[in-house]
Amino acid sequence: MNANPTFGPATGIGSLPGGDAREAVKAATGSFDDFPFLPELPARGPGADMIGRTAGLLVEMYARVEPSGWRLGDRPGRDTKRARSWLGEDLDALEEFTQGYEGQLKVQAVGPWTLAAAIELRNGELALSDPGACRDLAGSLAEGIRLHLDELHRRIPGAQLVLQLDEPSLIAVLRAHVKTASGYRTHRAPDRQVVEATLREVIGVHGDGPTVVHSCAPDVPFALLRRAGAAAVSFDFSLLTERDDDVIGEAVESGTRLFVGVVPGTDGPLSDPAGSVSGVRTLWRRLGLHPGLLTEAVTVTPACGLAGASPQYARKALAHCAQAARSLADNPE
Repeated sequence: MNANPTFGPATGIGSLPGGDAREAVKAATGSFDDFPFLPELPARGPGADMIGRTAGLLVEMYARVEPSGWRLGDRPGRDTKRARSWLGEDLDALEEFTQGYEGQLKVQAVGPWTLAAAIELRNGELALSDPGACRDLAGSLAEGIRLHLDELHRRIPGAQLVLQLDEPSLIAVLRAHVKTASGYRTHRAPDRQVVEATLREVIGVHGDGPTVVHSCAPDVPFALLRRAGAAAVSFDFSLLTERDDDVIGEAVESGTRLFVGVVPGTDGPLSDPAGSVSGVRTLWRRLGLHPGLLTEAVTVTPACGLAGASPQYARKALAHCAQAARSLADNPE
């Protein structure tokens, strides 16, 4: 894999409000000429949510909705069929709006540890409770993602695919903060080497292209993700503290791209584009890094998905990311 791939200056995270696939794809492709993404529309209901959508990609494993959440079952039911049908609708819309496109294109799936912390086994406990189940889930996910990427290559042959693994629960898994079904205890943390190896297995299915790992939780484990093969890490910039300076500095020096989430994910006033990235410039100065490196090291994104925003704000936020990235390129200091 290319150790230091180049990435577009700005993109979205994944989720958008509403339920119209064509409108969402139009916004995602229209906002970012050189780095569009395949939108997710969780407002459509179970199967369009982050976990259900990825559960629909699994190979020889099936999940259905129970009152407590997603649970593994023996055969594909209507929830799996619905998830696959919506994804097909999204891919049709994406194909329509990317005719002849030859740049980077980002697609998202939930990573193996967040999936294991969200999907229940038949006994009602999370897959996270069983190391064998975690292995099986990761293997099924890796194969499902490989087939998904193959289909995207067929539909949009000119695109250079970027895979994003969403791992919002990774830190909770590593710190043994994920609650058991009873709610009285928490699941033991898996060995960090197992966590890393599992991520490496899933990242490895996109061997010829770069993978971004996204987490909008505090204390993202940059070094672990880098060792697992992530070419870039996507995070909520507002959660960084000066305590993270060394980690960020090491990531930049090792060639890891930073997807900095600087635009709020829910409705609110937006500062001017230059103001949105002023904290990134300040961080750069504090780390003593060359300003010219900024555009080589940073992609501007919203802080997290935009599913909770109004459609008007979501469109504004995406456009704002592109403008903020231009401001960073025009005036790195």
